[in-house]
Amino acid sequence: MPSVSVKESDSFEIALKKFKKQCEKEGILSEIKKREHYEKPSVKRKKKILAARKKALRRMRMMQGR
Repeated sequence: MPSVSVKESDSFEIALKKFKKQCEKEGILSEIKKREHYEKPSVKRKKKILAARKKALRRMRMMQGR
């Protein structure tokens, strides 16, 4: 649970900005998006494999560029 300490001199916008930053740091938004819709295990596996391929291709391109 994110908690933000706010000084009396801070405005609402600053407090909100601190809260959003804390939520992002803890990964709350990504967790919400992940749980928003159910994915079958087979779909998760396919996405994981595709992500690994993309990462490998990026590495290959980086190595060729050097």
